[in-house]
Amino acid sequence: MDNAAHRISGDHAVDVVRGYADRDAAAVEKALAGLDTDGWIEVHAVLSGLLRSTISIMELTGRRWDPNELVRGSDEVAAAAPPHYELAMARCTRAWARGDHAEMRAVSGQDLPCAVHMTAVGVTVLGLALWGRAGLLAVLREFDETVAALTDEGPSGT
Repeated sequence: MDNAAHRISGDHAVDVVRGYADRDAAAVEKALAGLDTDGWIEVHAVLSGLLRSTISIMELTGRRWDPNELVRGSDEVAAAAPPHYELAMARCTRAWARGDHAEMRAVSGQDLPCAVHMTAVGVTVLGLALWGRAGLLAVLREFDETVAALTDEGPSGT
């Protein structure tokens, strides 16, 4: 993947998380509009990295999520999702909260756009729990700036 594709995928990923943080269904839809199969894959990869990073930061700081808080937060944030994914996200979140990773993968593995939405909701819910809304948005701005600096410099750092 070239630097422009990395940047575009990062833009879509950050924009969809921002849309969910704002609970703005139109922004969520706009963030993912026009993606082809490769685009969905790339956005999912970026979101998966953001999710792993957020979980790692939570673990490093000793911040644990309460399963009830996770489910409640997911239900609130997922209200901005396309309606046909809301039930799947509720199922996936409840599976994650109870540690049922097989069920979680079964739900998200059925449909790539659904997996993208679920991962974005996960990043949003955990980010809100860790940093609050203003903090999450600041982290997303920093991510944008980092991706821009890396892609603008090119692979040789020039």
